[in-house]
Amino acid sequence: MLSLQQFQEVVKNHFENTNLDKEPKNLYTPISYILELGGKRIRPVLTLLSTAVFDGDYKQALPAATAIEVFHNFSLIHDDIMDDAPLRRGKPTVHEKWNINTGILSGDAMLILAYQYFENYKPEIFQKLAKLFSKTALEVCEGQQYDVDFETRTDVTISDYLKMIEYKTAVLLGAAVKMGAIVAETSEENENLIYDFGLNLGIAFQLQDDYLDAFGNPENFGKQVGGDIIENKKTYLFLKAMEFANANDKQQLSHLFSIQLADNAEKIEAAKKIFVESGASEATKKAIANYTLKAFETLEKMAIDDEKKAILKAFGENLMGRNV
Repeated sequence: MLSLQQFQEVVKNHFENTNLDKEPKNLYTPISYILELGGKRIRPVLTLLSTAVFDGDYKQALPAATAIEVFHNFSLIHDDIMDDAPLRRGKPTVHEKWNINTGILSGDAMLILAYQYFENYKPEIFQKLAKLFSKTALEVCEGQQYDVDFETRTDVTISDYLKMIEYKTAVLLGAAVKMGAIVAETSEENENLIYDFGLNLGIAFQLQDDYLDAFGNPENFGKQVGGDIIENKKTYLFLKAMEFANANDKQQLSHLFSIQLADNAEKIEAAKKIFVESGASEATKKAIANYTLKAFETLEKMAIDDEKKAILKAFGENLMGRNV
């Protein structure tokens, strides 16, 4: 079985050689552009890794891995339009480089392309992959809508927030590993266990993103620190601070997250101070650790050898080792 680094190299080379040089150029060039921006490509690596773990040929999983990455990037194009984001991975977003209409149409084409990759499989595998993909794609849309709704809601709870990040982020990691298991034609029990592994790892990953947005090193994190605070996003940190903080700090935090200030640095520091003093930052780190542990506990129930469990665990540790 290949090492984690070798799987990452396979995925990198695969996307470098994926040719979308088709007409009309104004539809396909933006698709090539966003796929070439790279990123961590966590999801396709997970699909190949999962197939190999269950004794399948990882090369057979390349179409499914491509589908999951194309879908992920489709969602990013449309998210960037909704957020009016100027940059993606340090480069202009598709709608900024071209225009909004191009972003919408190229994104739509990516969703259809993602489905086409499943046509590489025999009917029974195609059906299982397409059914999982449809369910997951709809959940991602539901998660995005919850995220939008939360911007104007004042009654968001921790369970509401966890449901939102499960749908918006975690289900796609769960689907990525389950697709690999489907391609390997393993047992239904293994399919479900690996899905739970990906789902819990996905929740931990998003909670860590929340934490790093406030407390990460901007050079390592690759984003503006405090972006969620500037945008008044009610993240796990904010919700825990509102649960734990004293009355004065709650009032201050609620006020900070209802306004836009000219001096964002002052707003970020004030919010971070409450996050730390209330214990919200520690509670968030604990939640990250708990969901990561839940992911690793499912590995022990899988009918695979210890070496393969170790590779999956190494992937999780590598994913979560982002300067928390």
